Amino acid sequence: MKNKLLLLTLRGFGLLPLAVGRAVGRTIGRLIYVLGIGPVRVARINLRLCYPEMSESQREALCKGRMLEFGQAFVETPRVWSKSSTWLQNKIVGVEGMALFEAAVADPRGTLLVVPHQGNWEVVGLWVSKQTAMTSLYEPPKMPALDRWIKSSREQSGATLVPTDVRGVAALIKALKRGETSGILPDQVPTESGGIMAPFMGIPARTMTLVTNLVQRAHCQVLLCAAIREPGGWRLHFLPASEAVFSDQQEVAVAALNTDVERLVALAPEQYQWEYKRFRAQPDGRQYYAKST
Repeated sequence: MKNKLLLLTLRGFGLLPLAVGRAVGRTIGRLIYVLGIGPVRVARINLRLCYPEMSESQREALCKGRMLEFGQAFVETPRVWSKSSTWLQNKIVGVEGMALFEAAVADPRGTLLVVPHQGNWEVVGLWVSKQTAMTSLYEPPKMPALDRWIKSSREQSGATLVPTDVRGVAALIKALKRGETSGILPDQVPTESGGIMAPFMGIPARTMTLVTNLVQRAHCQVLLCAAIREPGGWRLHFLPASEAVFSDQQEVAVAALNTDVERLVALAPEQYQWEYKRFRAQPDGRQYYAKST
């Protein structure tokens, strides 16, 4: 019953015009902020760790702004899944770094897109897969109906989805070697075997080594990308990756990856997923997040 209610709610959000949905999302975000529930508590901890130079009032304003963006993302994403690729193309209000993207697509080497949890990452995959062949890792949600919805949305734009396992990674490497494009969300906490510790915003964070492994094995290009929420739609930002991302020294490359993610966060800090427990694994065993969060 709980899953059916969630799916029904998401389907309802998918019917709302984008501006209306965002207004509803901001209302939800304000409520979350006022109630001070889990996402707010985690965001406050992360912002305190990552922006120690800010005053308490500045961080609190950023936290409130984040909850408004969080609510908007929650309501607008079903709209993205529900509409056609043509609708989405028309909602892209601008593309910064378009020349970088076009040059990458024209290059015979494959392109790995680094797309952190910034703005609306669903928009990036759906837009890019209409411009060029794209293969992405996909872990189905536990709800079959939601899985079918998300999968059909991504595939109708032309994306090829592969599982988040050894076979899926092998498929990414093959796609990159064919000169195609792949996308990776680089800022999830990996398993202990799938990452190493590297600083993010000055704080140790277990960071995936998958990006480095793909670069070394496929000899591909790397571009940073985010879809930042703006009135009327989203603005895409493509940035070049740091040279150090291509280092054959894993520690150097992974640290550079985190620095690159920081560059994208700086575009719109309130649109970054601060409610995610990014620092839950610490080398000294320190616990930043109380069990209540």
